[in-house]
Amino acid sequence: MKKKEYGLLTSIAMIIGIVIGSGIFFKSDNILIATKGSISLGVLVFFIAALGIIFGGLTIGELASRDSRAGGIITYAENSYNESVACSFGWFHTFVYYPSLIAVISWVSGIYICILFGIKGSLLLQCLIGIAVATILYVVNILSKILGGFFQNAATIIKIIPLLLIAVSGIIFGNTQEITINNLTAGGSISWLAAIAPIAFSLDGWIISTSIAHEIKDSKKNLPRALIIAPIFIVLIYVLYFVGISIYVGPEQIMALGDAHVDVAANGIFGPLGGKIIITFVVISIIGTLNGLILGYIRMPYSLAIRNMIPNSKSISIINEKLSVSIKSALLSYIVSFIWLLVHYITQKYNLMPNGDVSEISIVVNYLLYILLYFKVFKMGISGEIKGIWRGRINPILATLGSIITLVGSFSNPLLILYFLISFTVLITAFIYHKNIVNDI
Repeated sequence: MKKKEYGLLTSIAMIIGIVIGSGIFFKSDNILIATKGSISLGVLVFFIAALGIIFGGLTIGELASRDSRAGGIITYAENSYNESVACSFGWFHTFVYYPSLIAVISWVSGIYICILFGIKGSLLLQCLIGIAVATILYVVNILSKILGGFFQNAATIIKIIPLLLIAVSGIIFGNTQEITINNLTAGGSISWLAAIAPIAFSLDGWIISTSIAHEIKDSKKNLPRALIIAPIFIVLIYVLYFVGISIYVGPEQIMALGDAHVDVAANGIFGPLGGKIIITFVVISIIGTLNGLILGYIRMPYSLAIRNMIPNSKSISIINEKLSVSIKSALLSYIVSFIWLLVHYITQKYNLMPNGDVSEISIVVNYLLYILLYFKVFKMGISGEIKGIWRGRINPILATLGSIITLVGSFSNPLLILYFLISFTVLITAFIYHKNIVNDI
């Protein structure tokens, strides 16, 4: 029997560590562009988008409290519907969702490492640095799950420091007159809904903690607790940071500077040396996010393999006794991540996704898949299996509303249809594979 390695603290740290640390640092300019520079509208959209993560966590927590087997969301889909649906969930997470996130965060780590060392990094150099960072983290998580978990806890504590420092300093020294309620119509249109996509990216990742459910001590209690505590904390600290940096640097300058606005804020508030220290914290923060993604992702092919839901399952499901991890599962996840980084490089180089990246559509599709699980929880509430009107009815309804809002926010993406086709091709292929191949064995 596998030894339970992670406690409540690591579970919370994993969610906070994955969600906080990358998106908010390089998506603030995208949010302001979408809201036409309106800080107040940006805050409003944060709270609207937060429906998905807060009530999604509360709702999925109901399923997490009932089953702690390996696979997380695959397990929940299997229990809620059937093995073929679970296979579709698993393939989407394995071949689209996780690797597209890892590709983008790897690239972001390259951006901020270049900023830290004053390197005028090209897109290619940023991606190459990202590959190097991801490779190191893969090795760390393969060789020692304890070391990977320890780094996750440490990085989570470190990454909160720059957020709080910039948030508080920005609010104290910034121009609070930048916050106005007059721009709530953002030019008389609803184009501000496009801000939901980058915010959804900033808030995404909470579900990944379920991939290590089978390795969490007393997971039926600790995982649901983590899924409640972490999202609320994340939303509050994000709003403080967004307001602080926006009123300090100014919306117009943030939109003009792009990802470099964090460096400008850090240097302006703390001076050149203090600015370097803050950017160092930011780099550690981003790497912590990447580590959490990898920590969860290397287990996904294994979770499919133990259910015979992926080709070569027998081989992939073999756990290395010394390392307590499937080497082939980890290697497969590494290869798929590398392929998605190439795709990301192409879309950025040729500006195929202005004001966006390859991960945003997979996040939207993921939220649509969650609706199936939210509906299951709603049915459990109606039947009385889940007690309480909030737990069994209101929470899943609000979580579903959050998913729909996230979908609406993605409509401005020029490659929406193409990426939807890719995502649903993976989902349908997995469903057919399980129905026609696995069931025939």
